Amino acid sequence: MTLDQLSLLRYGALASESGDEGGPYVVQVDGMRALHFEALTVQSQMRLDAPDALEIDYTRVMMGFLLFNPQPREVVMIGLGGGSLAKYCLRTLPNVRFTAVEIDPRVIALRDAFGVPPDGERFRVVCADGADYVRAREHAPDVLLIDGFDRGGQPERLCTAGFYDDCHSMLAPGGVMAVNLWSGDRRYGLYASRIRESFEDRFVAIGAEHDSNRIAFACKGRDFPPRRRQLSERARMLAAHHAIGIMSTAQRIQQRLERRALYRPDLWDDDRRGD
Repeated sequence: MTLDQLSLLRYGALASESGDEGGPYVVQVDGMRALHFEALTVQSQMRLDAPDALEIDYTRVMMGFLLFNPQPREVVMIGLGGGSLAKYCLRTLPNVRFTAVEIDPRVIALRDAFGVPPDGERFRVVCADGADYVRAREHAPDVLLIDGFDRGGQPERLCTAGFYDDCHSMLAPGGVMAVNLWSGDRRYGLYASRIRESFEDRFVAIGAEHDSNRIAFACKGRDFPPRRRQLSERARMLAAHHAIGIMSTAQRIQQRLERRALYRPDLWDDDRRGD
């Protein structure tokens, strides 16, 4: 048995010490380490030779929040998972402070397996219910990432109209929220409509290119949507530092915005849609 296999047994024991079924566990195959709650669905994935890279497509799309706010100072993420987004942001956004809120202590116990850094000046992990944390509004982040899933899918508390209202209230003026949604959920349309209402229709959603996730972006304030030229310029600037398909994400966002302009021209007047 290899050292890696022994380590995985240790991580697995740590994750399931409560004896509860459906607890998180780690699988390692062909240089990839993955977090699971059950066999068929990968919750998070890490390449051992590039532990800070974003391996799963939807995580790269979620970084599209940079198209709306290229220089965030504070990011809050609901749902730690394997910490992919946290590690990527800490590496590529040197001025950002990042807080990850995770309800399941068994997930937090696996942080070493995925190279999640220790708490420090720029990063911390809080063990708490994400809905309660957002409602408390202890601070006002520039970016709010919602990626909370468990064995049953998206927890209901992270999908209610009240929760999205609280997200809007928590964000700093001009802040942006990115929500990972599963398009196969029969309630997807309901969740999307709740986000749209909470954020006064300043909302756009695009699908991940290689899986069934859809990412909803919603902004607080009237600087939405960005002009076409502004969006393309930001994409080019970001592409120089982020090899995550940001140009494709920008193009798909622009396409969705243009479709929405057909039935909400008041949000995309000629001045804002020009360039």
